[in-house]
Amino acid sequence: MPVVLMKVSKEIPIPEDIKVDIKSRRIWVEGPRGKLYRDFKHAMVTLKKTRNNTVLVEKRFDKKKRCAVVKTIAGHIENLFIGVTKGFRYKMKLVYAHFPINATVLDNGKSLQVLNYIGQKAKRRITVRPGCIINEPAGTKDELWIEGNDIDAVSGSASQIWMSCRVTDKDIRKFLDGIYVYAKGPQGDEKSI
Repeated sequence: MPVVLMKVSKEIPIPEDIKVDIKSRRIWVEGPRGKLYRDFKHAMVTLKKTRNNTVLVEKRFDKKKRCAVVKTIAGHIENLFIGVTKGFRYKMKLVYAHFPINATVLDNGKSLQVLNYIGQKAKRRITVRPGCIINEPAGTKDELWIEGNDIDAVSGSASQIWMSCRVTDKDIRKFLDGIYVYAKGPQGDEKSI
């Protein structure tokens, strides 16, 4: 017989300079870097702002497996708080063995054009998701930074760039050319992976 848990809850403290609005499992978070919105309508949880300046995520009388969603949603809310205070950054490196990859940032950091990938003439153009910007940091060679407030948009944009430069019909152990993420996290506190 499955284990039914009486109550599973998690409280997330709200940082001082952040304003939070919650209405029917939807959350709006506003901070110094901007405003983010997240919808949790798919999850049957109680989401409310408490008097002691925390966000409470709670689920009652359900199976252990379904109660796991409480910590997941708490993690998403913590990422919203980090996004509107610090922002997120994914650092990517252009890796090549023989033909140098040429990556050009276009449209004020809104898109990227990749040329000469494994010596191909084809131009690959990747447009990042709304709310993200691509930077080429000064003093570095073959490096890109994807920055933004929403972690889903930043990681999704990095994923699009990685997928545009994947080797097909060749041995991937030998042909390692591409654009890879080597560090990610809150801006100024990126951890290498």
